[in-house]
Amino acid sequence: MNNELNLLSNISDIFSKIKYGENFTEEVSAILKAHIDSSELNIYIYDKSTNSLRNFSKSWVVIDEKNEDRHSKEVYNAFKNFGDNKFILNEQGYKSLDSEMKLQKNNTLLFPLIKNAKHYGIMELNFENSSNLTSEFITAIQVLCTEISLIIQNKILYEKMEKNVDFHDAMKNIAKIIETQYELNYIIPLIGEMIDKFIIEHLIYIFLKSEDGTKYNLVWPLACRDKKILNALPRLEEEQGYFLTDQDRIGIFPLTGEDNKILGCIVAHSNIDKLNIKEIEYLDQLTKQAAATITRANIYAEVLKHATLDALTGINNRHQFEVRLKQEVAASMRQNIPLCAIMLDIDFFKSVNDTYGHAAGDTVLKEVSAIIKNSLRESDIPSRYGGEEFAIMLPFTRLEEAYGVAQRLRAAVEQHEIDISEVSDFDKLNVTVSIGVSEFDRKITGEELFRRADKALYSAKTHGRNKVVIYSK
Repeated sequence: MNNELNLLSNISDIFSKIKYGENFTEEVSAILKAHIDSSELNIYIYDKSTNSLRNFSKSWVVIDEKNEDRHSKEVYNAFKNFGDNKFILNEQGYKSLDSEMKLQKNNTLLFPLIKNAKHYGIMELNFENSSNLTSEFITAIQVLCTEISLIIQNKILYEKMEKNVDFHDAMKNIAKIIETQYELNYIIPLIGEMIDKFIIEHLIYIFLKSEDGTKYNLVWPLACRDKKILNALPRLEEEQGYFLTDQDRIGIFPLTGEDNKILGCIVAHSNIDKLNIKEIEYLDQLTKQAAATITRANIYAEVLKHATLDALTGINNRHQFEVRLKQEVAASMRQNIPLCAIMLDIDFFKSVNDTYGHAAGDTVLKEVSAIIKNSLRESDIPSRYGGEEFAIMLPFTRLEEAYGVAQRLRAAVEQHEIDISEVSDFDKLNVTVSIGVSEFDRKITGEELFRRADKALYSAKTHGRNKVVIYSK
């Protein structure tokens, strides 16, 4: 009996020093080994929302009725069928121990954890070596289970309180983003990181629908190679609201904008853990809040697009050209990087309008703009300068390279047939362009850079058109 009293005394001392049961399973297991021949202690807590047992000290280990492992099945079935037994030894239930019993090698003892007269968990003791099982030992372990039960209840309560605080903080933070931020490139990572910290046991992914509505593009984090997720995304069009898949280990929550239009989705995924009811509620609310943020950013982007892009051609307008010119000249001066300018004009554009009509002229402007965009690099900056004239900035580009770009543009326009059949009595037409090129140096301004390109353009037009001229003094 002294051994059992010493055991309880040592464990009570541990409990008094541990706040909310953090890491106490390993310490209790070490004390048990000093008094009995147990090799391992495990504590499992029942999660009603997922109908599974979770290892209390190893939260990623989950046992449910679908588990194929024999030992896991035994533990799960024992919990479900504990009844009024005091303990279970190797799948055999006992209401009491009338006499000493010999534990054999690899025996397993299971004890219920009780709250409000109901089982809510199970404690498992495994024995590598033979040992004597006495009524005093059973009593000591039952007292131990009571102590453990109190610790666990405190820990669970503490975690719930922490999670509620985290949830409300996350909601407030997303609301703050709605009020202060507009750009999706900035907003999406913030939302992803907030939810990722909140739903700890699951990986979080954010997908946005492509502009043409044909697919979902991953926007946070950088990669998702899980085919189960990618294959489930098309179901968003069929489902009403969020849905779970892969035995509730994957949750897909739609980002819904105005008129219930699906903007994308937030995905929570784990290879092991199911999403419980509370996590689903949190994710549902967080996703709705995130959808409001993304909707607002999209509206802002649309307004911004109209303010900076030419409505007809979709490239930068004159105002945005002037803004970008200052930025690129400053960057060239500061970093000592080359910068070139192109001025491009559609030849005989007035004749196009007069002969085919202004609608055909608009079509020509759109087609030439598309050729310009498709012929340039991402770093190049095309703008509609006015009428049929276009200005292009070429950062990181020397004069010889700029000349090559200009010749490629000229040839592409010349070879392209423009279909005007929908806006004119004519089917197709061809146009050409004249181009002037200049290079920036520290002795001139950005405005002078393009004045030089414009002078070279004038030279191209006066010397036959459909050609490229480099500015020279």
